[in-house]
Amino acid sequence: MDGPTNGCLMTTTLPTTEPSPPLPPRRAPGGNPKGPLRKRPGTPGLRLLARLTPADLRVLRLYLFTRLGLWLVTYSTAWLVRAGSGAKTPASWLSLWAQWDWCHYQHIAQYGYFAPFPGIRPEADNRAAFFPGFPLVLRAVHTVIPDWTVAGLLISLVSGAVAVTALARIAGIGRTDGAVAGQRATGFLLLSPAAMFLAAGYTESLFLAFALPAWLAAKHRNWPVAGLLAALATTTRVSGLFLAAAILVEFLLARDGRRGPRRLRSLLWCLAPAVPAAAYTGYLHARTGDLMAWKHAQERGWNREFHTPAEAFSNTWRNAFDHVQSTGYAWEFQFELVAMAVGILLLFVLLLRRRWPEATYTGLTLWALGTSYWYLSVPRATLLWWPLWTGLAHWSLRRGWVTEAYAGAVAPLMVVFTVTFASGHWAG
Repeated sequence: MDGPTNGCLMTTTLPTTEPSPPLPPRRAPGGNPKGPLRKRPGTPGLRLLARLTPADLRVLRLYLFTRLGLWLVTYSTAWLVRAGSGAKTPASWLSLWAQWDWCHYQHIAQYGYFAPFPGIRPEADNRAAFFPGFPLVLRAVHTVIPDWTVAGLLISLVSGAVAVTALARIAGIGRTDGAVAGQRATGFLLLSPAAMFLAAGYTESLFLAFALPAWLAAKHRNWPVAGLLAALATTTRVSGLFLAAAILVEFLLARDGRRGPRRLRSLLWCLAPAVPAAAYTGYLHARTGDLMAWKHAQERGWNREFHTPAEAFSNTWRNAFDHVQSTGYAWEFQFELVAMAVGILLLFVLLLRRRWPEATYTGLTLWALGTSYWYLSVPRATLLWWPLWTGLAHWSLRRGWVTEAYAGAVAPLMVVFTVTFASGHWAG
């Protein structure tokens, strides 16, 4: 029922000998007759909520509950990590989120790419390694939210809500059990080991908030929207170029009846993500005279110079198991190996099933991560592999034990990664 049906809405017409005269038309203040009364459109926020399906709302409810869980874990970490030192006061909750790469994003948003700031040494300044999308949004939000860390957390909170809604819809494409598949895919993502990076002031949530709707638009053959959203994704991470390649493959395989000029225009939209990458490269070149400034910053800061896959594997293995690193770093390198193995298995399955666009995206990502000096940040990169989460969801619907195994053996690692990150240790 769309509204109340009590007796107050019922009227009784008494018999009359003559028909009642019609009511005069309503007139606007200027004297012109008004047409039928129309509902006023709501605010943009209300209109957006009206477009959410019950399945979307269930996904968002799970998202909010997992955010609450992460916040509770970090709160507990603030009290526990200093317990052995005899401290009576815990670290502030917000300070636990201001770790590692977050400092680079804040410094870029606050000072730009080249202005000096206290404590920075020129030889250690690798701000150019980070694309400008997230810092630009952070600077904009900071004009309303004075605290930088709170602003970063808010960006990730809102972006993550968009991302999980889009992921759920992708998982449900073409399925009669689409709502359940979407909830499963979202659950697997939000309980994955590196999921805390979706809550921190990092680029993963913002990237997914652009990338997943872009892929959803590509699956619905809306190439202009797909290209524009993928271009926005590219402003945040170089992975946007890998997404663009996947969209291009999807376009080339599509049979949507476009011919001649229409197909050419659609193709140009698919190439739009190259524009922000080229613009950023041009900006760095104009400031530094180095056409490869982004890559050189990656090499200086994180040893991302080119090595063969065999060398990258060997170096990672040595740092994981040959006792050349402290135990915390060695543990992280072990997970780098596991994440890379998961990625290779995912790529094999996608190729076996002839999912060429998703295989293109995954393969390019693995090539970029697997040809550095060592594997670095691969667990974080798994958050961006939407075919992994949709594939797990579909598999779990055929094999009930998949969900049980994941919840029992994999999801607890999310707490471990969260405590590791919040306590200031390297967590990918």
